[in-house]
Amino acid sequence: MHKPSRIRMIGFPIDLGADRRGVDMGPSALRIADIDKRLESLGYTVIDEGDIPVRNIEVQDIYDPRLKYLPEIAEMSTVLAHRVKAVLDDGDFPLILGGDHSMSIGSLAGIRAHCHERGKTLGVIWIDAHADMNTADTTPSGNIHGMPLAVAMGHGHPSLTSLMGNVAPLDPANAAIIGLRSIDPGERLLIKELGVAAYTMFDIDRMGVFDVAQRILEDMARRVDHLHISFDCDGVDPSVAPGVGTPVPGGLSFRETHLVMELVSELEAFASFEVAEVNPILDNRNATAQFAADVVASSMGKRIL
Repeated sequence: MHKPSRIRMIGFPIDLGADRRGVDMGPSALRIADIDKRLESLGYTVIDEGDIPVRNIEVQDIYDPRLKYLPEIAEMSTVLAHRVKAVLDDGDFPLILGGDHSMSIGSLAGIRAHCHERGKTLGVIWIDAHADMNTADTTPSGNIHGMPLAVAMGHGHPSLTSLMGNVAPLDPANAAIIGLRSIDPGERLLIKELGVAAYTMFDIDRMGVFDVAQRILEDMARRVDHLHISFDCDGVDPSVAPGVGTPVPGGLSFRETHLVMELVSELEAFASFEVAEVNPILDNRNATAQFAADVVASSMGKRIL
């Protein structure tokens, strides 16, 4: 199992990519859930690097309703990208705490830049109720948290796709989405056009989560040198993770989520993790952050026995 010497936590309290407020408090909620102590109990050295400051909505204007708050998201995503790359360049494991899912624009740009310099092949597992593969042309809302996976693959506004210069986009063949159940028409077309491995809840009901995860991870083990997990809490059923801005019924169960992470932990290429969309305002006594902290621990080697 991948065992980095250190885990470095970076908070990215962004809520500019979503309509519902409160997700900017996600990093604090995860810290209150003792995510660092859970990882230290597994033998890791955990360094909390604090939060990257993001200007809030009240002091900003929308210049393009199809790309809300684009300038600030692009600027702060660039800061995040450089921070994540620096952690990886040092040989450490970045754990990024969000924040809405637009955070992935920066985190994946930094990871892609690191992999580009080191000659590594990047793979991404995207756990989410939504595909996050809209563009300005297809978005029904203009919310950029619905675009980051498309951006990582090179589809989107140039200020988002080129944060780290001329770095190759994520190969769609090395991406897999788990837990899909709310997809916009434009996303459906792009998924099919690019050939992304997209597993809906129907697929999980039909095949079982173990077979789905095993199929994805066996493919990743053959193809990639760096595996990144992007975990959106709304990929899980709202009965388990109620504190999210865009809940969709019928998601992954408590045990299904942990099983995926326990399998992920066994993959040597697993090298970065991000948690998105924890919204304490909509939560019940920090239950979603507590669950997410346990999910991260499972991915890093925590076991029942």
